[in-house]
Order: sequence, then structure tokens, then C-alpha cells
Amino acid sequence: MGLGPEVAQVEGWENVGKMEKKKKKKKAQKKGDETGCWVGVRLMGFCVSSRPKVDTSASSAITNCESKSTIDGSRDQPVVPIVSGSTTTSNGGSSSSTSRLGEELRIASQLRKFSFNELKCATRNFRPESLLGEGGFGCVFKGWIEENGTAPVKPGTGLTVAVKTLNHDGHQGHKEWLAEVNFLGELLHPNLVKLIGYCIEDDQRLLVYEFMPRGSLENHLFRRSLPLPWSIRMKIALGAAKGLAFLHEEAERPVIYRDFKTSNILLDVDYNAKLSDFGLAKDGPEGDKTHVSTRVMGTYGYAAPEYVMTGHLTSKSDVYSFGVVLLEMMTGRRSMDKNRPNGEHNLVEWARPHLGERRRFYRLVDPRLEGNFSIKGAQKAALLAHRCLSRDPKARPLMSEAVEALKPLINLKDMASSSHLFQTMQAERFTAQTNSQNSRNGFKTQGSFAKIGRQPSRSLSNGAYASPRHQLAKASGRQE
Repeated sequence: MGLGPEVAQVEGWENVGKMEKKKKKKKAQKKGDETGCWVGVRLMGFCVSSRPKVDTSASSAITNCESKSTIDGSRDQPVVPIVSGSTTTSNGGSSSSTSRLGEELRIASQLRKFSFNELKCATRNFRPESLLGEGGFGCVFKGWIEENGTAPVKPGTGLTVAVKTLNHDGHQGHKEWLAEVNFLGELLHPNLVKLIGYCIEDDQRLLVYEFMPRGSLENHLFRRSLPLPWSIRMKIALGAAKGLAFLHEEAERPVIYRDFKTSNILLDVDYNAKLSDFGLAKDGPEGDKTHVSTRVMGTYGYAAPEYVMTGHLTSKSDVYSFGVVLLEMMTGRRSMDKNRPNGEHNLVEWARPHLGERRRFYRLVDPRLEGNFSIKGAQKAALLAHRCLSRDPKARPLMSEAVEALKPLINLKDMASSSHLFQTMQAERFTAQTNSQNSRNGFKTQGSFAKIGRQPSRSLSNGAYASPRHQLAKASGRQE
């Protein structure tokens, strides 16, 4: 297993693809033929050329029935500037490029190979109604194919799939497309999204996945009005941990995922978590090597600090990212949120002082749950997050240890709503929020009155003081 080609080989193939693309465009202009996402649909306002999105992971868009491009603002900050384009040229002919491509797709025989026309028909000509979302890789469309074949079928019949197209102007290119095929084509596990097949025809690059009806964890945590129940959150955390444990400790060769975040965790109809988007995955170190040296890539707020500083990548980098996501599930807050007050923009830095405290950890739990969470479960989850987020990578647990720690937390019934300690903490939280609100509006609280001139204070049971405001973060995409 591996990412396959050398960089020069990849870039050579991309240049050949660009030449083919120019010829195809000239031909389409003469015949007026608009085929695929990048001509027909793009003119209608979809498949917008690459720009930072809420989540530039196209895999997260695979099953999200709401287009990622519609989320306002910026969320995930890329760790390093996006590098686009190729500086290497190739004079090789199409036959040599095809030969190199065959070597790059070492495990392609295990997947279904689709023609572009088959996927065009399966998605109803990539029409806007079939669009599931958009990311850095390109647009993702819903389609229907034969259960055991590649032929398109009538919508609502056969096998429902998600078809991801390559955006030729996007941040992610042929190399990441190859990584996705080579990793997911070989790695099979209940907690990894299933890659069904691929299409490579002229300059077209498409991937076909199983359809995940409940979309991404990011969507459920931050975009839905109803909060995700605590038991479901712990179930998702356990499934995601199992996926990482498989990559690190059970796969034939260890794999470092490198882009673990809520938008890359997809959910099936029963909220089983599956990791998606392996475009940034890397083979783990082997033999006497302790790390993989690589360019720093990933997403701000999730990337381990030692990896950002040194470029030394290990499985413990994924463990840190898991700790961030576990915090997001506990708190209902995004990893980075510039809309929050000063000192609360970075979730990890805000939460760290509370993680090891028996009383203070209550302040971490998503207030939208209104006490409907397990006290023991939240305590143990906070301790696990604290270990995963250790500044010393060696102090972080293995993902198999995280799996064992999470297993007992799913079915705990000791609800915090009936706890005297929780009720006390809720009262303290409410008092702190109202005092802060009063301070911002020029009130000075003294007993039951606040003075602005000689006017009595407003009632704290009405208006904006009745409940705390919940702000959502803005978002951005991921690099390269």
C-alpha cells in the first residue's frame, strides 16, 4: 500500500490531461455539447471553482444533502497555504502516460471501473437536483447503479451511490485522487467509508462511494436545530475511534489518516460512524523510523502542535485530532470559533483548564443537552480527551486504548439532570452569564438592583436574559 506514483509521474500525467482537456473543450465549443459537471452544471452556479469552503473535504459532502458551499463564513483554517499547479513538464506521449497510470492504480482491479457516460447517466446528467455538496476535490452527486454492476438504473432502484468528481481548478488534484483510490480500494473496515469504484477517462477523474444517508457529524453537531443525543455522540465517538485504531494498529501496513475532523466522519442510517476522504493519508513509519517527515497539511484547530511545528507525522498526530473531535462532541463547540468571546476562540485552549476538574468539567458539556447526559460518561470522556490532547505525544493513548475507554460510556443512565451538583453548576453558569450580559450593557449589579442613574434593574427572566445565546462558528476549507 502507498500513495503510488512519484511526484514527477503524477505531474506528467496531469499535463497530458490538460492537453486532452483543451482538445475536448475546442470540440465541445464546435458541437455545443455540454457534458458533465464542469460545463453544464457549472454554468448554472454549481461546482464553483475552488475557494475556501466550510469544509473543503469533498468526502464530507458525499452524504450531506445540504451543499457545503451554502454554509456562511469560514470554519477550518488550512495549516499551510494551498499549493496549486505543477512546475514539472513532461514530453511523454499518451501511451507512456497510460502505462504510468496503470502502475499508479495498483489495486484498481479490486474496484468497479465505470465509464464517464455511465456515471453521467447514473446522476441524471449531473443535474443540480442530484447535487449533494461541494468540497475542495469537486462536486458530489447522488446516483443509482446496478447492485453488482456499473450500469445506471432508474432513480430509487438498484444501489444508491455518491459520485465525487474532480474539480480541475480545485485544491486537490490527481495525486489525492490516487491516494483515495489506493487506500480505500485496499482498506476494508466497518468504520471506513466503502469505495465502490472509479472512473478515469481522458481528463475525467471520478470516485463512486456508498451513500451515507445521515451525512456528516459536523452537520449534526453544528447545523441542526435539535441537539444530537449524548448516547449517539458516544456511539459515533466509539465508531470513529475504531476506524482510527484499525488504520494504526490492525491494517497490514499502518496508515496515518492526517485529516481527522467532524466533517470527515460520515453516518449511516443507524448513526454508525465511517471515516471518509483519504486524500491526505500517509503510510506510517516502518522499521526503526519514529515518524514520517512530510509537508504540513491538514486543518487548523485539529492538527497536532508538534506536527505543525516540525512536519514530523506519527499516529499520535491522529490521536490529538481525535481529542479535538471528542471535545467538539462534548461541548457542541467548533474547534475554532472567532465569534466567541476572547479566550474562547480556540476550543482546546479554552477547555484544557476544565478537563481535569471534577466540578468544572460540567462547564464543558453542551448546554443544549439540558442535563440529558451521563455524569460518569462525561467525566470519563473529559479525561480521555485530556489524555489525547497532551502536549507530549508519547503521553497520548493508543487508539485501541481509546476504544476500550469509550465502550462502557454508550449505555450509562446516570443523567446529570437529576444531580444536585449539576443543578448547582447550572445556577452558577446562569449567574455568570447574566452578570456578563449586564456588564456589557452598562449595568452594575448590587444585590437585587442595578443602577443606571436611579432606574431599577431589568427583570432577568425576560427578553435577552431568559437564556444564553448559542453562536455557531464560521468556517473555511482545508488546504491542498
